[in-house]
Amino acid sequence: MPYLAMFPLGSVLFPGAVLPLHVFEPRYRELVQHCLDSDEHEFGVALITRGSEVGGGDIRSMVATVARLVQVAELDDGHYAVITVGTRRVRIERWLEDDPYPIAEVHDWPDELEQNTPRVLDHELVATLARVRRINALASEMGERAGDVTPTISSEAVLATYQLCALAPLGPADQQRLLSAAGPTARLVLLNDALNDVEALLLFRLQHESGGEMPNDVGGP
Repeated sequence: MPYLAMFPLGSVLFPGAVLPLHVFEPRYRELVQHCLDSDEHEFGVALITRGSEVGGGDIRSMVATVARLVQVAELDDGHYAVITVGTRRVRIERWLEDDPYPIAEVHDWPDELEQNTPRVLDHELVATLARVRRINALASEMGERAGDVTPTISSEAVLATYQLCALAPLGPADQQRLLSAAGPTARLVLLNDALNDVEALLLFRLQHESGGEMPNDVGGP
């Protein structure tokens, strides 16, 4: 069972997503240096379910994503500005004592695929992409932080579901549930359930702020 240096965060990294980091805490600067000295240039990103990113003493999720360093710049103050990309998800068997940065015993956790997964998901992926675009546009209109309103996704089914999850305007708890889904089919079901709640809230706010009248082009398929 391999051991992996870990970077707990208050956000979720999905495979295929890009994560920029400003690394200033001494133990995580040491983690970056360790990764640079290794052949893989990888560490794990796990969601902090309770506690803070700084100082330790947090509670961390047991499903994480492996991040690969793709760009590193050491700043004048010794901090690092890094860009990483998520490569694959892992299950965490156990957390080891932080020495000096978190380390976990992990194993890869590939998605479970049904025999006809790509063909079966093709229509659902297109429909969900259109929905994510529409909800992001609505969130942006309401002044909320939102993802790209004109995104594209991979033609590969598993990666496409992760990309949709990264694009959707969801909180960390929902994102962690999506990362932990058994496979792409289950992930799309959970994603659309979460989008139902987000869309309903945004439409309620829009109706309230517009005095009860809904625009004709909002909420359609």
